[in-house]
Amino acid sequence: MLQDTISAKKYLFDPDAHTELRLQRNRERDVVLLSGDIVENSRSDVAGVSARVYRGGRYGFSSMAECSEEAAERVLRAASENAAFMNAHSPAGKPALRSITGGRIICDTINDPAQQIYTDFIRELDNYIVKHYPKLISRQLNATEDSMEKLLVVSDGVDAHTVLPRSYIYMTLTSETKAGMPVNVFRAFGGEGTFDVNFTDPAAYFPEVDKLYERLMQKREGVYADAGLKTVILSGELTGMLSHEAVGHTVEADLVLGGSVAAHMLHKQVASELVTLSDFAHTAFGERCPLPVFVDDEGTPAKDVTLIKDGILTGYMNSRETAQRFGMEPCGNARAWLFSDEPLIRMRNTAIHPGKDKLEDMIASVDDGYYLTATENGQADTTGEFMFGITMGYEIKKGKLGRAILDTTISGVAFDMLKTVDMVGDQVEWESFGFCGKKQPMPVGLGGPALRCKVLIGGR
Repeated sequence: MLQDTISAKKYLFDPDAHTELRLQRNRERDVVLLSGDIVENSRSDVAGVSARVYRGGRYGFSSMAECSEEAAERVLRAASENAAFMNAHSPAGKPALRSITGGRIICDTINDPAQQIYTDFIRELDNYIVKHYPKLISRQLNATEDSMEKLLVVSDGVDAHTVLPRSYIYMTLTSETKAGMPVNVFRAFGGEGTFDVNFTDPAAYFPEVDKLYERLMQKREGVYADAGLKTVILSGELTGMLSHEAVGHTVEADLVLGGSVAAHMLHKQVASELVTLSDFAHTAFGERCPLPVFVDDEGTPAKDVTLIKDGILTGYMNSRETAQRFGMEPCGNARAWLFSDEPLIRMRNTAIHPGKDKLEDMIASVDDGYYLTATENGQADTTGEFMFGITMGYEIKKGKLGRAILDTTISGVAFDMLKTVDMVGDQVEWESFGFCGKKQPMPVGLGGPALRCKVLIGGR
């Protein structure tokens, strides 16, 4: 854990400015097996200190790749000088940020498992795959862990010492069709917590390997989807991807100021009245979020943000500065990836709320369409336009699941597509293994229930 070299420096803060002093360590652990061979075995640690000072509408920032008391003093001086320079040469003339009530948050410590634990675990999984499924043309297993530990001291708001670890096993199995075309399936296991906590018994994952192989065999016999506008059921994984990529980014206040489509949609209908979407801080639907956030890197205590309520766009995600500009409450969305990064407005755990429909009833309601279950990639922009790759799905014929489909795409405009939602599942599915790539990487959670809607699907 980080040794506190910054709390005692609070007396150096300028009383007329908002100041953030942050000590941070990021660690990453990775082992990758490709068809039984180790192709990556790495450990990395990055640590340092940064300071940010806000005065007159301008920020000054400074960082150093050191964790000493001297480094803390140097970045404080440099950040204050940078803020003064910015105001002298490009004055904004804005008022001081609204003060936030203080406090302190302390999170649990974490372990740092030896690299051999990662290697041994996935080797045992790999041995199981080789023994039971020798006809695969390739297989890849990745054992990974990353964590952000932050010690934050602010002039007003919440001081905190927090840590956010997460660990996963990524598994990709590859076979080929009768025509010789390679097909693969992917699954990620894990979530919040260090590797030694999340993964204790490889045998517990053997049934999940069996299910993944079964899907691969279904896909091996798969057919191409018929292109066009179709009635589909999106799984919770796809709902989450849509919520994050195609909706969430459009309602981040910095992107709203940059011309996002949501700039002119506040308090207007953007989805079916069955759709409510929130960015959750640390608790959702009575349970802990996949990647809980209790305070952001501006010292703002984290609260949930309702973005869409019964189909109406009700708010944006904000930093302290943009919240003041829009007359909204800052809810802890400003986060930084490394010590050398300034906080940006970021999502935390973004999801559509569950409805009342059973998945089996949703499938039974479709005469001719598709049940789309998995995606590995996608893109969207601030117009709300999106295109996602579909890596697993099934035909629906006369209310029953049919053949698996081969890889395809779906596309559309998020706010138009969400208006076609007419059934919402009663179970929420979360994913948290990826990174959001908005200028800086950032761990995020995303999810939601199954949705019945209309979307443009690609074909051969």
